[in-house]
Amino acid sequence: MKTSASRLLAGWVLLGAALAGGCLPSRADKAEESSAAFPRPAAGEFSVMTFNLHQYALVDRDGVADTLEPKPPEEAAAIVEVVREVSPYVLAVQEMGDPAAWAEFKYALRQAGLDYAHEEYLRRGKSILNMAVLSRFPIVAAHSHVDDTYTSGPTQFPLMRGVIEIDVEVNPQYRFRLMVAHLKSKVFHSFGQAEMRRNEARLLNNHVRAALKEDPNLNLLVVGDFNDDPSSAALREIRTYKREVLLHDLRPVDAIGDAWTHRENDDTYHRIDYMLASAGLLPEVLPDKCYAVRSPLLLRASDHRPLVATFAAAERAPETAPDLSKRLPPEIPQND
Repeated sequence: MKTSASRLLAGWVLLGAALAGGCLPSRADKAEESSAAFPRPAAGEFSVMTFNLHQYALVDRDGVADTLEPKPPEEAAAIVEVVREVSPYVLAVQEMGDPAAWAEFKYALRQAGLDYAHEEYLRRGKSILNMAVLSRFPIVAAHSHVDDTYTSGPTQFPLMRGVIEIDVEVNPQYRFRLMVAHLKSKVFHSFGQAEMRRNEARLLNNHVRAALKEDPNLNLLVVGDFNDDPSSAALREIRTYKREVLLHDLRPVDAIGDAWTHRENDDTYHRIDYMLASAGLLPEVLPDKCYAVRSPLLLRASDHRPLVATFAAAERAPETAPDLSKRLPPEIPQND
């Protein structure tokens, strides 16, 4: 395949026009609405967003195999507007394209008034869909992984998109570790997509256990698109080890209580994106400011909707940890 340079340039020009006001309401028009729509961190608090951008990359969109097209400008502009409305302190994204797409995305955010000084971009080989993090706070250490593999029968497979692992310094007295993952999709694979995803989940759990072994009280947040439901084997592999719960499901919900994160073309809805916190981080979680974004812009932006969690930026006593079981409906096993 080859990229049409003229199409790529045209896409970026149209995105600039959209951000300038061609496709979306102006910043002034939306300021009052957005500030009221989503909870904001107060002084001494910070927020983290995870968002699958749905192919913010050069892919075949028109069925013509010899060309690749960028994300349509109206979709890209809607993503930028959603992020601007929330204005997270730390933004983790999945399905980000190559370095050129990454640079364009950051430029679009800056044009919308969001300038993140720190970043981690992870691309395994020449992967089309990658992961990245933008942060207002310094990233003081990076331990990201691109070499993990597992064996299924006679075949060795890589952890397809790797794992981002970074330490973020919110202030001189408070840090947290962030892991970002995007596990195997449910698209058919001859080796079995569910088993492949479960193996990838085990590899992610290896990094979780290694981090918590080094520091059992670590402020650890694991986010991303795990492509499976809360009761799946893959989620158990990520969250637990030998029946011990390592990570607690924050289960953000929207203003009407819906927790779904992914919409399929036939109008079915699933919860496959997650924010999971270690016991060390749990006391800093502010449940009333953890939410799934509900916005009409998402109909254009992505087939996923972003999740947001807000935390106190100071260590708190373990007994102050919220009771997350109150956020779970009765039909979900409460193995926390």
